[in-house]
Amino acid sequence: MTHSSDDIQIIEAVPNFSEGRRADVTDDLAAAVQTSGARLLDRTSDADHNRTVLTIAGPPEPVLQGLFNAVGVAVARIDLRRHRGVHPRLGAADVVPLVPIHNTTLADCARLARRLGRRIGDELDVPVYLYGEAATRRERRNLADVRRGEYEALARNIHDPRRAPDFGPARVGPAGAVVVGARPILIAFNVFLRTADVAVARAIARQIRERDGGLPAVRALGLLVDGQAQVSMNLVDYRATSPYAAVNAIHQQAARHDVALDRSELIGLIPQGALPGCEMEGTGHEKESLSTDALAAAADALLLPELRPDRVLEVALRRL
Repeated sequence: MTHSSDDIQIIEAVPNFSEGRRADVTDDLAAAVQTSGARLLDRTSDADHNRTVLTIAGPPEPVLQGLFNAVGVAVARIDLRRHRGVHPRLGAADVVPLVPIHNTTLADCARLARRLGRRIGDELDVPVYLYGEAATRRERRNLADVRRGEYEALARNIHDPRRAPDFGPARVGPAGAVVVGARPILIAFNVFLRTADVAVARAIARQIRERDGGLPAVRALGLLVDGQAQVSMNLVDYRATSPYAAVNAIHQQAARHDVALDRSELIGLIPQGALPGCEMEGTGHEKESLSTDALAAAADALLLPELRPDRVLEVALRRL
């Protein structure tokens, strides 16, 4: 598969599953998304979050089929009644976003998301909620609003008309619900603090997130991960707030608590244009090469020692 054709369509999907501890289950999820010919670009599991994030890409039809296959595995293998983790979750296949990459638009991805959501609801018999650009209700555009109260609250109140699913049954089983949607590129980016005091991370998250008057396009939570305080972020528009700007803001807020930053963590992939000093002309996957020195400097600026070339979206997409 190449990107040489002007008419080929490429989308990305970043499904999040509520399992990060059982390797046999996460292996099955990773295998399932690839059975249709979609390409797995990245795989990240975390035991404290108890969550696995897969990044896949390809033409729409193989991606949709791979997602459906993986959601089927999650519904069969993950029981939310027994699930514990620090990350909020609504279902076994918690959220399935579609992202336009090449020759596709958000509107295209929204239509595809509705198709996928309807199929999941009809064939897997689980409730499905649409969010982002695919949302059918204004109050469901924001993922956090859809997921508020998590699995436990949904199990209690799914019969409330305000919680009626877009597709599937209005009942909650062990797999919970699936949230399917369309959105632009998002960067999942976490910063660890040199403290075990989660109250500090929560205070910093309140200061930097958009909804509390902080940085634009930043969603943030304070969590305790492996005994260390973490500011967990979704940067929903890296052009409005870059990872580097977020790190600097966290550094300033942490200094007020006499706390230093330890390191950062990237979940999934990062666009080249979001890396400090690596911004280049061009769009999509057709960008100039990324030098080793530039990548190392960006990793140092972001406190991101794990940053490798294959974690950069444009580099990963060359494998298609």
